[in-house]
Amino acid sequence: MRVALAEDGALFREGLLMLLEAAGHEVVGSTADGDSLVKLLAEEPADIAILDIRMPPEPDGGLVTAERLRAAHPDMGLLFLSHYAESHYLMRILQIGTEAVGYRLKEKVGSVDVLSDTLTRISSGEIVIEPVLARRLVERPRGERKGTVSTLSERELDVLRLMAEGRSNNGIAGQLFVTAKAVEKHIASIFGKLNLHPDTTEHHRRVLAVLTYLRSQRDGE
Repeated sequence: MRVALAEDGALFREGLLMLLEAAGHEVVGSTADGDSLVKLLAEEPADIAILDIRMPPEPDGGLVTAERLRAAHPDMGLLFLSHYAESHYLMRILQIGTEAVGYRLKEKVGSVDVLSDTLTRISSGEIVIEPVLARRLVERPRGERKGTVSTLSERELDVLRLMAEGRSNNGIAGQLFVTAKAVEKHIASIFGKLNLHPDTTEHHRRVLAVLTYLRSQRDGE
């Protein structure tokens, strides 16, 4: 997989480059700021761009850079890295795109296996959300949930949390120790309770379900 990297922390950037190379990925280039990454990718095609959320040219330069990259290279995956799991970052990321995007904590991608799994899922078009963020949102007390999300059962919230992490039906079934058929029934119930009718694709409804939940949490903050 061809990967480009933008990270203003020199030590972390070098460590990430070593991990990417150890995992067998081709690093087409690395930069310390967003403007340089945009210039690099104008000449060197890549499958995925990895961006530090908080880097030059401004405090949240990774997000601004990603908007430019998604406009110029709509098929390229985007992996955002941060020291912090923040819901407002996630909402901005999902405004940039709801396919082939990921948001992970820097401390969690420090192994070849985790980094490769994340990149593979993004390359496949999935949304990959840091589990701790998805879990924190879903595990708020029921009284703090807003709107139609409050009608979901605890098991349906478990399923939605794993959907928010970008997991497939089989992946959710494995995590919850249930059958894939049971997961399908829970997802159908979630779609119904969130008023996501079958006039759109399954993937699109999954994205809308996650967005509905995350927006309800944001509005309750």
